[in-house]
Amino acid sequence: MTSPAMTRTDTTNAAAPAAADVVVVTGMSGAGKSLTLKWLEDLGYEAVDNLPLSMLGALLRGGEAGKPLAIGIDIRTRDFGAQSMLEELDRLREEAQVPLSLVFMESDDDILSRRFTETRRRHPLAIDRPLLDGIAHERRLVAPLKARADLVIDTSFLPPAELRRLLAGHFQREEKAPLLLFVTSFSYRRGLPREADLVFDVRFLDNPHYVPALKPHSGKDQDVAEFIARDPGFAPFFSGLTSLICPLLPRFAAEGKSYLTIAIGCTGGRHRSVYTAERLAAWLREQGQQVDLRHRDLEEENPN
Repeated sequence: MTSPAMTRTDTTNAAAPAAADVVVVTGMSGAGKSLTLKWLEDLGYEAVDNLPLSMLGALLRGGEAGKPLAIGIDIRTRDFGAQSMLEELDRLREEAQVPLSLVFMESDDDILSRRFTETRRRHPLAIDRPLLDGIAHERRLVAPLKARADLVIDTSFLPPAELRRLLAGHFQREEKAPLLLFVTSFSYRRGLPREADLVFDVRFLDNPHYVPALKPHSGKDQDVAEFIARDPGFAPFFSGLTSLICPLLPRFAAEGKSYLTIAIGCTGGRHRSVYTAERLAAWLREQGQQVDLRHRDLEEENPN
């Protein structure tokens, strides 16, 4: 998988069981299935790629006791069919009582097209047709799998490191694994982070972009931080933000969610959202939470 600027992990049905004995990885070609299998292997799963559907049951029955499995099945598979695959997974869940999670890897058509063009790889369904036609055909074939997936991860703008953190959040094999929090600032000009579970808009705050001395700086700089903190609207907003988030965290954890992304946005992702994200991450750490912090668009040229 190539590494575009940033991502969304579409956390559809994001409370998928973190300790699944079997993780089946499928989805769009070029969306990062191989990388996902590699990192699941790093998390302690035995990885098997491009497994014929007819061998799935035998693999599960013959696997090493206590050893979790990560299995890649996609359109390259000899006997692939979305409906037959779903029927087999349902049968295994019911008859073999296998704790199984279906992960679907997704990405935008233009991103997939660029990845295949840059790597000079052939799309498996575009051997005798244009690349975009092959992508569209594959999307139709795998649509039933996406609809039934326990977790959909959209890697359109997802850096590999963030994909790895996301997978660890969902599939780290630890009992009572803590809820992992990821706070990111972003620019509304570049769109919402696709992985966001909670999104907060701080464009109502006074904008340092219009103060010449502050414009070149960021929300990580002291002068910008003081400017934003002086805004009469900031303190009540931040108090309300923490009051909202605080009771949600144990409820998310109780529901089995292991990874939560909180996104803070402003116009250009440089001043207001960066400062607020920094403050929020610091506050969450003070509450004893595990927090990763990222400023998605801070290094971009777009001003705030």
